[in-house]
Amino acid sequence: MGQYWGMRILSLLPSATEIVYALGLAEHLVGVTDECDWPPEARTMRVVSRSALPPVAEPAEIDRLVSASIGDGQPIYRLDTQAIGDLRPDLVLAQDLCAVCAVPSGQVTQALDILGCRAEVVSLDPSSLDEVLEGVLQVGKAARVPERAEEVVAGLRERLASVQAAVEGLERPRVFALEWGDPPFNGGHWVPEMLQVAGGEAVLGCPGAPSVRVTWAQIQAVAPQVVVFMPCGYDLQAAVEEATRILLARPELTGVEAIVAVDASAFCSRPGPRLVDGVEVLAGALHPERLPHHQRAPPCDSRHDRSGEALIRSPICLGTFRPNLGTLPRTSDLVVGEARPVGRHLRTNAYRCRPNWS
Repeated sequence: MGQYWGMRILSLLPSATEIVYALGLAEHLVGVTDECDWPPEARTMRVVSRSALPPVAEPAEIDRLVSASIGDGQPIYRLDTQAIGDLRPDLVLAQDLCAVCAVPSGQVTQALDILGCRAEVVSLDPSSLDEVLEGVLQVGKAARVPERAEEVVAGLRERLASVQAAVEGLERPRVFALEWGDPPFNGGHWVPEMLQVAGGEAVLGCPGAPSVRVTWAQIQAVAPQVVVFMPCGYDLQAAVEEATRILLARPELTGVEAIVAVDASAFCSRPGPRLVDGVEVLAGALHPERLPHHQRAPPCDSRHDRSGEALIRSPICLGTFRPNLGTLPRTSDLVVGEARPVGRHLRTNAYRCRPNWS
């Protein structure tokens, strides 16, 4: 079975959905999760997996519910087995890296066995940037488009090399990645590596290691110059709003020179092609003098522009604030990247935000 024989692909995690689109396999995608929101047309696909967590809750409550579900052995995601049976997938993209992020592949295999479905299940479980790129190749091979996957990965590696060359020899600020605010968790897996490639020195985080709970005292003890707030599952506006409520009042952060809120869902949390966008965005925030926005490569967006017209606007920038000023920029003050057609694809330029401090 291959794409020329009508392969039917089911994606059970947002990063895999982004990989499918990056490889130009959108017409073969038949089902997604309720969290698959990029590119925008992914929202039009049939949903076969939904989160059991409430759509709105405080960070501490979400942490409590997740801990309770894992402790009781209860699934955080619910599979619609009827929908899966109706869609008859040939290839299912799943994961075993994080039970909080998506349905584990073992649960998927069990459901397929019950349905009598003989789909190939590919589990994507990266812990580093290189393994994320290897995942793209893995999907390309399973979907019978290995050459296309190699081309995509080569472009992503070239962009990473360009960032590394741009920040080489620069002073590296001490950076702490805050993946969750209440209780605080550090950024794990590929995040410390992202900061390193972007020209920072990651503190309180080990490349490849999972995210773990830390204390505010531990954060203060490592004396970061910059805190990057990247709450898992949050977009930019939600991250800025939560930073205002949670971080400004923390006495442990008074010595921090700057705090940066990022669109974690787009650039940091999902192990897909847009992590390279995240490296470019972080490098532009840490070293704006070396990577001004007009020199940074456009983020990876393989969304086909079927209308041939512009233009969407997407809050893909990042906001910064300094704790001693006691204020955050309004989201309306953030510079917003504008999408423009490039060939048959839309690509979006990432702009560094210029907050209005007045």
